Amino acid sequence: MTRFFGIRTMLAAAFCLILGGLALAQSEITFDTSSLTLHTASGDHEIVVEMALTESQRQRGLMYRTALEPDHGMIFDLGEPRQATMWMANTLIPLDMVFIRADGSVEGYYEGAEPGSKRVISSEEPVKYVLELAGGQVQAYDLKPGDTISGPALPQ
Repeated sequence: MTRFFGIRTMLAAAFCLILGGLALAQSEITFDTSSLTLHTASGDHEIVVEMALTESQRQRGLMYRTALEPDHGMIFDLGEPRQATMWMANTLIPLDMVFIRADGSVEGYYEGAEPGSKRVISSEEPVKYVLELAGGQVQAYDLKPGDTISGPALPQ
């Protein structure tokens, strides 16, 4: 019985180390913030964005967040223009995804991406940026393809 208890204790300790390591890895990824202006038919809308510039930041994105304030979002810089592919695995809140060309014009968007879904959401053409907003914000801003986005978080 002592041997069995020892194995259980070792397994529990290993599990705690793994969980602690995952928590540490999650906490190590930080994002700088900046701003963007959405230029739409309904006016100019200022938003605060976290910037996902590195591969680890782009992989993490808004995973594990339980809320996203209106007028806040995350901008993903893909480097060179390419077809963007996004998904919602480990994302707990609904999001709108805006696909942005290198010149700052909106290529298109996807509204109401489902939390936790592994469905791939893609741009229709190569884009340089993807902007994630809280679900419903694309409609609230009256954002349409062809609108433009500018600001320090979107160097052109």
